[in-house]
Amino acid sequence: MTRCAWTTSDPLYIQYHDREWGVPVYDDRLLFEYLVLEGAQAGLNWLTILKKRDNYRIAFDNFEPAIVAAYDEAKVEELLTNPGIVRNRLKVKSAIRNANAVLNVQDEFGSFSEYIWSFVGGTPLVNHWEGASDVPARTPESDAMSKSLSKRGFSFVGSTICYAFMQATGMVMDHTKNCFRYAELTGK
Repeated sequence: MTRCAWTTSDPLYIQYHDREWGVPVYDDRLLFEYLVLEGAQAGLNWLTILKKRDNYRIAFDNFEPAIVAAYDEAKVEELLTNPGIVRNRLKVKSAIRNANAVLNVQDEFGSFSEYIWSFVGGTPLVNHWEGASDVPARTPESDAMSKSLSKRGFSFVGSTICYAFMQATGMVMDHTKNCFRYAELTGK
């Protein structure tokens, strides 16, 4: 079975690729989870974050934005002693800041999903890449998302992080044409 070239032989990575990556996500809580995890991944590889994902869900109260937004400095210090997550103060504080920003977006747009999906017109952008070298690290859409998120107070939302977020949440379908998931997700 042919998969995207970035997939390793690690069973966790294979499961993620085969079941999650590129599948459209509209749930605010899950979108917030992906946003936090993509930010945590900055400077690391995605497999490191996948291996810590269950710990993140426990440590960050299943990524409920209203709960995370209320974290205080004592909670930050507690998280920084948790070996099950990336113990980087900026990334931990970013999760809290982003939770507050998600709540503000929900108030303004009705849902985080409604806002975040607006960058692709509400429908996944389906790409038809021949190989991994064709897949960009950023696009005009991820640039626009990054700029808008930053203006709204989000952090760890550079264009490359935003594009990875868009790929993970199915806003863009970037499975390469030789990958079995390409046919499953496009019907081609």
